[in-house]
Amino acid sequence: MNEEMVYGKNPVVELLKSGKPVNKVLLVTEGAGSRNQEIISLLHERNIPYQFVDRQTLDRLTNRERHQGMLAYVAAREYASIEDILALAEERQEAPFILMLDEIEDPHNLGALLRTVDAVGAHGVIIPKRRSVALTGTVAKTSAGAVEHVRVARVSNLVQTLNDLKKKGCWVSGAEAGGKDAFKADLTGPRVIVIGSEGKGISRLLRENCDEIVSLPMKGKITSLNASVAGSVMLYEVLRQRIHSN
Repeated sequence: MNEEMVYGKNPVVELLKSGKPVNKVLLVTEGAGSRNQEIISLLHERNIPYQFVDRQTLDRLTNRERHQGMLAYVAAREYASIEDILALAEERQEAPFILMLDEIEDPHNLGALLRTVDAVGAHGVIIPKRRSVALTGTVAKTSAGAVEHVRVARVSNLVQTLNDLKKKGCWVSGAEAGGKDAFKADLTGPRVIVIGSEGKGISRLLRENCDEIVSLPMKGKITSLNASVAGSVMLYEVLRQRIHSN
C-alpha cells in the first residue's frame, strides 16, 4: 500500500491530537467498547473515516507487532476544503475549474490526475471519503510533486457537494460514453468535470445530478479509456476552450 502507518493506542491518539492529516483508522472489532471511546470521539471530531476489522488483519498489516488494536494511515498531505478551492479561483480572478472523482481506487490514476490538474491550472480536486483512494504515498510519488500544489477536498457526499457547487454557479459536465462530443461542447465558465471509477463509471445518482454528459470521440476498436487518460484529455479540452474564449 505504500502508506505510512502509525499503530498502538498512545501513538494513534497523539497523532489524532496533533492535527496531522490522517486518511483512515482501523480498530479491532472487539474494540468498540469504552476503552476506545476517546479514539472514536477524536475521529468524529476530526471527521476521519474509521473501520472495525478483526485482530488478524492488524496482525498482518503490522507484521504482528504490538498494535493494541488500532492503526492509522497518515495522509501524504493536509486535505483542503471546498471553500479553499473556490478561494483559490477567486484569488486568481478565474472562474472555478474543479475535477470531481467518483470512487477512483487506483493510486496511480489519482496521482496522474493530480499532475494534470496542476498542469492545466485547475483549482482543485474533490474525492469521496469512502470507496476511494486517499492521498497515499503512492499517489504522492505518482503525482511527481503535484500533491504539494493541488488542493484536494475529501467529502462525505459527492451529490450534495455537486449541488452546492451548482448553487454557486458551477456547470457540471460528467465524462462518460453516450454523451455529446466533448470537443463540440461548451466547457467554458465555472466548471466541474466529473470522472467516474475505473470499472463502473459515474454512479447513477451523481450522473443524474450532472448538467450534461460529454464523451470523448473513440475511433478505434476499444470503447473506453483509462480514467486518468480520459480525465487528462477532458481537463486539457477545458483549458483549450478557456484560452480561446479570452
